[in-house]
Amino acid sequence: MNKALIAAIALAVLYGCSSSPTKDEGKAGVEERAPTAAQVPPSTSTRPVQPPQVQLNPLKDPANILSKRSVFFDYDSDAIKEEFRPMVQAHGKYLAEHSSAKMLVQGNCDERGSREYNIALGQRRADGIKRMLTLMGGREAQIESVSLGEEKPRCTESTESCYAQNRRGDMLYNGEY
Repeated sequence: MNKALIAAIALAVLYGCSSSPTKDEGKAGVEERAPTAAQVPPSTSTRPVQPPQVQLNPLKDPANILSKRSVFFDYDSDAIKEEFRPMVQAHGKYLAEHSSAKMLVQGNCDERGSREYNIALGQRRADGIKRMLTLMGGREAQIESVSLGEEKPRCTESTESCYAQNRRGDMLYNGEY
């Protein structure tokens, strides 16, 4: 009788654990209900997984102001024009945020004027840019300023538009010079 009683209890337990077929049981698939808070483990996020964002180097991104590197000057002047101040300020902030970055500022002139005068003017232009960069947070040790005078022209024609391209200060980061 004990054997019959044990068999009956086992059969009742198995019957209680079984599931009854539903009308959708013929379909294979995944349940469409959302898990409850009790079903989600605490270490699992319920937000969808986003693919990693590719970070463009701001120094090479053409849409970023940091990709612009030349400050153009008026004839016989070392004053930074108002239109170039935001660019120089952005580079100064970048240097402040990236302490390992180093920059070379090259001062350039057009071909008019003596070689000595152009070297001095190019140095004043480079030093003016360096001064603004340090005011915006760049450290003195990060920035070197040199004058190239008239030795590195962008344009070699003797026209005013060509001269304007040569009156500039170029900002180059380490690895670019």
